[in-house]
Amino acid sequence: MKRFFSPQPLTETPLRLEGQIARHMIQVMRLRPGDEVELFDGQHRCVAQLLEADKRGVTLTLGAALPLKPASPLSVHLGQVISKGDRMDYAIQKATELGVTEITPLYSLHGDVRLKGERAEKKRQHWQQVALSACEQCGRDDLPVVHPAVPLEQWLSAVSASLRLVMHPGQSMTQWARADSPTSVAVLVGPEGGLADSEVEQAQAQLFQPVTVGPRILRTETAPVVMLTLLQSWWGDLADHE
Repeated sequence: MKRFFSPQPLTETPLRLEGQIARHMIQVMRLRPGDEVELFDGQHRCVAQLLEADKRGVTLTLGAALPLKPASPLSVHLGQVISKGDRMDYAIQKATELGVTEITPLYSLHGDVRLKGERAEKKRQHWQQVALSACEQCGRDDLPVVHPAVPLEQWLSAVSASLRLVMHPGQSMTQWARADSPTSVAVLVGPEGGLADSEVEQAQAQLFQPVTVGPRILRTETAPVVMLTLLQSWWGDLADHE
């Protein structure tokens, strides 16, 4: 059954959807009246049947409610320095699949991307849509939040977490498997050129601990995948799934 995120609350039937989601249902997925789909809105999940479609949108009737899949017990806030091309999309997509709770795009000294005004907001909306599409694909019902991009030092001073980690040569990540289980983790990932020494010092001043995850240097889009996999396997929901 095809699965879609509904921007409208799943509280009343029939449900009218227009815009991108309707075009995707009809033009891309080729759904027709009578077809059933699964809808979720972040708080509800149900089966729905397509009643009709026109040039402006689709109308669906909401059916049986489905149980929501629980979010990971580990809250992870990823601070990811913005990278060029589709690397940022990849990082957000995979972080969503791995249960990240929040993502904040960051500007750093060695980062090449700078966004301003309307362009910055359009990019944030695009990244949020990347996360929503990843939720549709992976079966996740809770939605990660993609925050507006901010300078690195602003995020460091504002983020709150019981464990704070910056990916930088330091203590081996495997040693954290023996640590007390945290309820929340903030993870900082730098750009292709790495974080400046002064930025690592700023992070340490905010109680971020430098960690490494092996003998090889990881690409900026690979680093959050490896880190989130380790975190979720130790303290999240990867190891406990049946």
